[in-house]
Amino acid sequence: MEETIGVTGAAQIPKQRGEQLLDTAVRYAEERHWDVFPGTWLEAADGVELCSCNDRSCVLPGAHPAREDWATQSTGSATAARRLWSKQPKASILLPTGRTFDAIDVPETAGFLALARLERMELTLGPVTLTPNRRMQFFVLPGATVKVPDLVRKLGWPPATLDLRSLGEGDWVAAPPTRFGGHGAVQWARRPTPANRWLPDAEELISSLAYACGRERRR
Repeated sequence: MEETIGVTGAAQIPKQRGEQLLDTAVRYAEERHWDVFPGTWLEAADGVELCSCNDRSCVLPGAHPAREDWATQSTGSATAARRLWSKQPKASILLPTGRTFDAIDVPETAGFLALARLERMELTLGPVTLTPNRRMQFFVLPGATVKVPDLVRKLGWPPATLDLRSLGEGDWVAAPPTRFGGHGAVQWARRPTPANRWLPDAEELISSLAYACGRERRR
């Protein structure tokens, strides 16, 4: 069951409810052929939710790898995903980047501005996540981490001046409906559909994303 909530006039975010993490992880592997791996989870202690890593200063409570060899643990097998989440049903769903997709990470306000602009231009867009700590990740073809810095420079921006980064090999994104401690759940700003199975190249999106991040920087 999905509940759609309005965020801006440009986008509607489908909010997932009533679906177990196990079922969702299996669906990502089975339907999208995405690699998945279980991360940490939230545990209640003294009336507050803490990360299962037991670090009270954890910056991503409930939404980071639970073990150092997470890259080798990730799997694109629905059967293996079912087995992993059967062992720990509360584990967050993390997707490694640098395999079937990279992601371009920007602030939420810049992301919605860019999303509206890209939709007006009728460009092909892949899935886009919205995290509870107010970040958006645009899924693009692998290889973005190599291209993005030079693409941003060609647009006249020193890469270090923009709050924009690409996530590739060695990184990951948290997938809906993973919850961050004290913040809420990851949601889809643009959910996966048969129409966006084929991802855009970073070069197709970077102008709108850099412009939006630059505008936020000036503000």
